Parts: sequence; C-alpha cells; structure tokens
Amino acid sequence: MLIWRTSFFLRVPLLGLLISLLALLAACSSAPKTPQLSERQFYEEAQSAIDANNMTLAIDRLQGLESRYPFGRYASQAKLDLIYCHYRALDYEASAATAERFINTHPDHPQLDYAYYMKGLASYSVDRGLLERFIPSDFSERDMGPARESFEDFNRLINRFPNSVYAADARQRMIYLRNLLAAYELRAASFYMRRGAFVAAANRGRYVVENFDTSPSVADALVIMAEAYTELDQPDLRASTVEVLKANFPDHPRLASGAFEYDKTQHGGRSMWSVLTFGLID
Repeated sequence: MLIWRTSFFLRVPLLGLLISLLALLAACSSAPKTPQLSERQFYEEAQSAIDANNMTLAIDRLQGLESRYPFGRYASQAKLDLIYCHYRALDYEASAATAERFINTHPDHPQLDYAYYMKGLASYSVDRGLLERFIPSDFSERDMGPARESFEDFNRLINRFPNSVYAADARQRMIYLRNLLAAYELRAASFYMRRGAFVAAANRGRYVVENFDTSPSVADALVIMAEAYTELDQPDLRASTVEVLKANFPDHPRLASGAFEYDKTQHGGRSMWSVLTFGLID
C-alpha cells in the first residue's frame, strides 16, 4: 500500500507537468507571429497602417523591419517613423527614447532636425496622462523635469539647425516653456514667503529675474524680493529692488500709490497647525 501511494504521488506531478507543457505549446501555436516579409513589404505595410491610423500595427511592422533588416535601405526612415508612431500612440516615453537613440546613432542624418523636434515634443508630453488631455491643469504646479528637458531639446535643435523648418515652431514652444518654468520658480518663492523662509524666497525671486528676464513672472519676482528684503531688514537691497520694479513695471499694482506697498503681516506668521504639521496645514 505504501508503494502504491508513493507511485501515485509521483505520477500526479508528472501528469500536471505534461498538461502544462501541452497548454504552453497550444498557446505558442495560437499566438500572433510577425510574418516573414521582405524589407520593402514591412515598410509598405507600416505606411499603410499609418495611413489607416493603426499605430499598433505600424509599430509592429516598423519594429520587425528594424530587427530583421537593421542595415537595409529603409532602416533609418523606419526609425524616424517609429518616433512618430509612438508619439501618435501616446507612448511619449518610447517616442522620446527612440528619438534620442536615433540622434546618437545617426549624428549626420539629413533629417536629424526632425528627431530633435520630436524629442522635444515627446519630452514635454511624457508626464501627461490621458485625463490631462480633457481636464487641463496648471503645469507650473507639476514636476518641471520634462519641461526642462523639452526646453533643452528645442534649444539643441535651434542651435544646430537654425534654418530648419521646425525651428520657428520650436522657438515659440521655448517661449511657452520658459514662461512655465519661471511661473514654477515664482510659486516656489511664494511658498517660501508664506513659510517665513525669506532668504530662500529672495533667492528664488532673483533666479527668476536673472534667468527668465523676458517672462511675465519677472515683475512679481521683484515684488517678492522686495518683500523678503523688508522682512530680512535689508533696506539697501529693498530700495534697489524697488527701483528696478519702478523703472521696468511702473504700473504694477504694488506701486499704485507711487511707493512700494507691503503689509508685513501678510507673510512670516505661522499658525499652531502649521508648526505642528511642519507646514502641511496652514
């Protein structure tokens, strides 16, 4: 009886293993396979899929072409098309990564400017979810890493290819991104003012003035600097900052009376809740 039980338990795992192998073979046989196509057929099917707005099929065909014919006549164009297809499929990370790979491997390609341009578009869009397309938010409140990377991508495009057909659009996008980054720094400066970190607030304000001098945030950055210098009891720095504000933004609301207006009670005071929650509740 003991021998029977032992042989039974030996047979059960073997039977389970056989069933698993058969199921795996069936799954493999039913899984879709990339067809055996010539390089031209891969490329033509990819183009037809793009025309039909079927980006999933287009990406499959372009990746198949890239893997099977890496040095063929359509290889470099397939990589450029793959950048576009990933972007259209809302896979911005893949689009940016493919563009960066193309830039590194084809530094002398005649369409390198396109790769830089698409890299900039994809880098900026990389943290935008599907919901964001329908419910826009204030991007100055978000992580600015993708915006900075996008700015640098467009800047590389303009520096290397100033006469590119994409240069004009890239410049306009850089203006928007510059203003966005300035607004982010201004928000940080305002946050520090509310927390009573006046040195940090003054430094952030000065950073906006020195690095984003053409942005709409400069006027308010000067205001924050003047406020911070008031709180820090730095009358000379305050006076020079106010003079710059008057010279460049004479119609600013803080100069309505002809002199700089600032209520010291607006900043620096922290409630008990703010102290207990380390600034999370104020």
